[in-house]
Amino acid sequence: MSLLTVKNLSHGFGDRAIFESVSFRLLQGEHIGLIGANGEGKSTFMNIITGKLEPDAGNITWSKHTRVGYLDQHAVLKQGMTIRDVLRTAFQYLYDMEEEMNQLFAKMGEVEPEELEQLLEETGRMQDSLTNNDFYTIDAKVEEIANGLGLDDFGLEKDVNDLSGGQRTKVLLAKLLLEKPDILLLDEPTNYLDVEHIEWLRNYLLEYEHAFILISHDIPFLNSVVNLIYHMENQELTRYPGDYDEFVRVYEMKKQQLEAAYKKQQKEIANLKDFVARNKANAATSKMAMSRQKKLDKMDIIELDAEKPKPEFRFQPARTPSKYLFETRDLVIGYDEPLSKPLNLTMERGQKIALYGANGIGKTTLLRSILGEIPAISGQVERGEHLHIGYFEQEIKVDNQNTCIEEVWDEFPHITQYEVRASLAKCGLTTKHIESKVQVLSGGEKAKVRLCKLINKETNLLVLDEPTNHLDQDAKDELKQALKEYKGSLLLISHEPEFYEEIITNKWNCENWTTKAF
Repeated sequence: MSLLTVKNLSHGFGDRAIFESVSFRLLQGEHIGLIGANGEGKSTFMNIITGKLEPDAGNITWSKHTRVGYLDQHAVLKQGMTIRDVLRTAFQYLYDMEEEMNQLFAKMGEVEPEELEQLLEETGRMQDSLTNNDFYTIDAKVEEIANGLGLDDFGLEKDVNDLSGGQRTKVLLAKLLLEKPDILLLDEPTNYLDVEHIEWLRNYLLEYEHAFILISHDIPFLNSVVNLIYHMENQELTRYPGDYDEFVRVYEMKKQQLEAAYKKQQKEIANLKDFVARNKANAATSKMAMSRQKKLDKMDIIELDAEKPKPEFRFQPARTPSKYLFETRDLVIGYDEPLSKPLNLTMERGQKIALYGANGIGKTTLLRSILGEIPAISGQVERGEHLHIGYFEQEIKVDNQNTCIEEVWDEFPHITQYEVRASLAKCGLTTKHIESKVQVLSGGEKAKVRLCKLINKETNLLVLDEPTNHLDQDAKDELKQALKEYKGSLLLISHEPEFYEEIITNKWNCENWTTKAF
């Protein structure tokens, strides 16, 4: 049975087309991976099918009584609510049903016998529905999912306004899973999740009996949970049965076949044109030339899609810094309350260090404390001499009205507009992206703009906080290679061990220092 049918969908922003007459169908039990390079329209597609965006053309039809759950990382969490309060809202429809049932019970003493019988039937159905939907075990369900995603590590009574980006994502994901919708729509659910909880989510999705659509650039994760791929490219959406590995095999084979057919046809076209040019003026052969020309005119010309620009990251080295880049002396990090024990850490020139551990224990806070962006609760940080630091922040919340060109040019006013454009193009952005405002770009495109600023700066220490979130596979592969070749030092937070294992020289487990209970 078709749960969702999309017919002839077209959409664009300004003169930039995203989809052109796209069709799509979601069947019961399908586990779909929605893939494509940054900016191809994956999140836009999700926003259209959930009604957050109106398409320019086309029809979107959901089957009746289908409950849809969407992991929207931009959803607003109401200040003053605890994590437990938010998770309980997953069952709001059941609380509403209970209230309606209680109102019917209250009404029973005032009605005639015939109406009383109807009310008893109605309340009986409601009671069965509440029981079948686990209404009377809500708190146990909340605890189970919260434990699986690590929310109980920092307390279910915590105000959602005080959450980190990773904690917030976990709360939204937990609420969605508790809703048990007929269809899950997941847009980058592993962003900000640590390794342990990515594994928990993997197992959950493997056992999930309903349908889901998953956007993820975490290829091992994606590959392990989907049974169908839809690939977005050049305003089209193409279906590939199987997992991601099978998609790559079939896609490459089709691409090679198309290129071979294109070369063969181009050779034939050249021969036909040559024959027509040589023989159309000759009376004896003009009929054959006309026949060849007709064949040319009727030919269905094969066109190859323009190659997408591949990103190229090359970090510029600054002068050599002192031997010790920083040392901390009894450093206690945090805001209102300590997040760590007293830390005595040292980083030496040439080291490439990954920080890892559960969300919410202070990894980002440690980076910002070392950089001097936030004050320590106690202790000191002594930074070395001649440090030239490049910092990639995990979250940029500012509403940015700049175009991509302005964003880079404001920071590097000494270079020409041509050089700005060339630099952005090197990072994998097209002309239309480059001329667009930063705020309308996808998460991956925004990350590429920020990386563009980093590669134009001379550095000897890169501090990168979850740089791979939102990046497509080509960009991740290139960033990985660039960090391997980088002559400076690196301090990195990442939830993807397969990204950083070949880069780093040391690992720091932040769970050893945290004041949070595990």
